[in-house]
Amino acid sequence: MPASTGSRELFEALGADFIGRHPTEVVRLLEQMVLAEAVGLLESQPSPVRADLIELTDPDRALDLVQALSPEVLAQTVPHLDLQRLAGLLARLEPKAQDAQLEALGAATAAEVRELMAYPERSAGALMDPRILVFRSDETADEVLAKLRRPGREVDEDMQVVHPDGKLIGRLAVQSLISADPQAPVGGLARPPVAVTSTANLDEILETSAGANSGISVVDIDGRLLGVIRRNRLTSAAEQEASTDLQAMVGVSREERALSSPGFAVRKRLPWLFINLATAFLAASVVGFFESTIAQVTALAVLLPVVAGQSGNSGSQALAVAMRGLALREVRISQWRRLGSKELVVGVVNGVAIAVVTAIGVIIWSGSVGLGLVIAAAMVISMAMAGLAGAGIPLALKAFGQDPAQSSSIFLTTVTDIVGFVSFLGLASVFADVL
Repeated sequence: MPASTGSRELFEALGADFIGRHPTEVVRLLEQMVLAEAVGLLESQPSPVRADLIELTDPDRALDLVQALSPEVLAQTVPHLDLQRLAGLLARLEPKAQDAQLEALGAATAAEVRELMAYPERSAGALMDPRILVFRSDETADEVLAKLRRPGREVDEDMQVVHPDGKLIGRLAVQSLISADPQAPVGGLARPPVAVTSTANLDEILETSAGANSGISVVDIDGRLLGVIRRNRLTSAAEQEASTDLQAMVGVSREERALSSPGFAVRKRLPWLFINLATAFLAASVVGFFESTIAQVTALAVLLPVVAGQSGNSGSQALAVAMRGLALREVRISQWRRLGSKELVVGVVNGVAIAVVTAIGVIIWSGSVGLGLVIAAAMVISMAMAGLAGAGIPLALKAFGQDPAQSSSIFLTTVTDIVGFVSFLGLASVFADVL
């Protein structure tokens, strides 16, 4: 709205007592004035009052006011402003404008604000967009619609409603505004929020967002709104997380890219290759226990990779399903019995089917019914245990607070190899007389 002398006179006529009792009414007047007049009126107030009014003003207007205040007045106001709120406002600026504004705050304050704006990688604060439409709960539907009709204002599907103190109430849909009583406060029109704190990691964000059809609100530790993680940003982050999980499962660093330097790739991969080598020797040592049995029945050495290979494939299938379930929050650690039982049953059924075909092939090839039955039994045992391990390894890692994707396949390969070797060679040793 255009500024008027009447608005200015009314504001000046309001005493400090009235401003203290009815700050939201004063804020409404500030939001209706042209910027130059609003700034002049703000600068005429004591610094604590000026800071309170800025914090109650909607973010777009508050940012305009902060930028328009003279450096001297801003320096007097900042000590009374909530730095988290100030950081949230400045985060809405483009980088160059942001740097210029921070320089005006002084070195010490600028350092504190920069620290508040620097969120950990893959945290909600790093993923959020602070440039959102925010309305106070006491604003009416008619007032909000009038703001949305202003030139250059775009309707946002992630419009938010907050208490006058900035604490989140919920999300506001345009449809509810259109059908509401023009004088109805928008606080009563807001839908319950789906929110996370700014320090929440990507796993927590994805868990919270399960089933949500809009963006995720981001709040500080006191529940005050900071921004929104847009749905497309969330989808992109989830896809990137899934792709890095694939790397982590085989011992490749999440940070490595296709064109990373050879030196970086070697540093990140080599430690896991040494771990893999150690586990391979462990599996090989199991074979050494049955050296005499293999010497008696050389066919065992030929068939050993068949058992290990099938159990490895069975375990990898279970691992892929479990990892997807954890990533999409379809399964929890508390459901380990249900998931383990399911994979055990699947492993047994698949094992029996594969065992029948394998036994027939081995009997035809070797002419030994005993060898065919031994490898069939070993196939069922190893595939059942492999399915159980494929489901259990990522759940175990998560239960111990580790990344469930980190090198799961390396540990799984060790388990499936050992189980395959022990089951096949162990049964062969017991029934050596019939081979």
